[in-house]
Amino acid sequence: MRYKGTLIVVSDCERALRFYRDMFGFRLVRDNGGNMELTDGLYLQEAGYWESFTGKRSVGKSNQSELYFEEPDVEGFVKRLETLYPKIEYVNRLSTHSWGQTVVRFYDPDGNLIEVGTPA
Repeated sequence: MRYKGTLIVVSDCERALRFYRDMFGFRLVRDNGGNMELTDGLYLQEAGYWESFTGKRSVGKSNQSELYFEEPDVEGFVKRLETLYPKIEYVNRLSTHSWGQTVVRFYDPDGNLIEVGTPA
């Protein structure tokens, strides 16, 4: 068995692809119409498919998990985020933990939680 990646539920794969390409540099590997495979093991699935496959409603902003990224220039990342996505919803703006790591947490346009921090 081999771990392949993480699947997140989105309302619109094309919109989510633009966001993850703009902000993180992901590229499309395969488009199966409502299901996309991106580079680095990120998978997007539209909510309608998720709900029909699982029989469960997807819940944005559930805060049960987060996508975690490291970026040495987290301040520059936040400036780009605010320029490209000025209406993004923050969980916490830039803050520095007691161990010295600077982080920001926010929701993607579909309510998936993301953390970007300086390398630990």
